[in-house]
This record gives sequence, structure tokens and C-alpha cells, in this order.
Amino acid sequence: MQKIFHLSSCSTCQRIIRELQPTSTVILQDIKSESITPIQLDKMKTLAGSYEALFSRKAIKYRTLGLHEKQLQESDYRQLILDEYTFLKRPVVLTESAIFIGNAAATVAAAKAALK
Repeated sequence: MQKIFHLSSCSTCQRIIRELQPTSTVILQDIKSESITPIQLDKMKTLAGSYEALFSRKAIKYRTLGLHEKQLQESDYRQLILDEYTFLKRPVVLTESAIFIGNAAATVAAAKAALK
């Protein structure tokens, strides 16, 4: 299974999806309208190595909630991502054996190669 977790209202996500040119077999999941499940997040963590690797510190709520002043643990990152979709660093591209997180050019290029 190949899947892209994205936010449909995010212009960066949409640009990257156009660049990736996913085939019809790739599932697109808009994380705002279809929440990430605990099982999905746990699978992402297994491939990524940690929940922190999946966490976006660029989310507006990161500072608003004062999280930048706290010492967060793995369980905190997991719960925050499940509670608020904006905390997932995106897009996240999943293949059977690999994960590509974020919008760095090298990450997008690697994801594009993996989806082909």
C-alpha cells in the first residue's frame, strides 16, 4: 500500500502531490477531513523511528499552547498529533517499507523515486 497523508488546504502539500504525480493506486488521505488513526500513526512511528520525527514545530498551535516551553516526551508527541492534525509534519508519504516526511527537496525527490 502506498499512501500520502496531506492537508488539502495546504498549498505546499498540493504542489508536492502534483510533483509526485501519484498513480491511481496511491491513496490520498486529507488529514483534516479523515483523521489519522492511532494504528496509522503507530505504523508511521515504526518506520520513522519516533513520534518526534513526525511532529511539526512549525504549527501555529505549537507556540500558542506554549509547547515550545515544555519538555515533551514521545507519548506527548503521539497524543498531540492524534488530537490536532496540524501537528503532523506533512506531507507524509508511506510505502510498504519506507516513510518520507516533510517538504524538503531531497525528501520529495526520494518519495517520488519510491512511488515509481
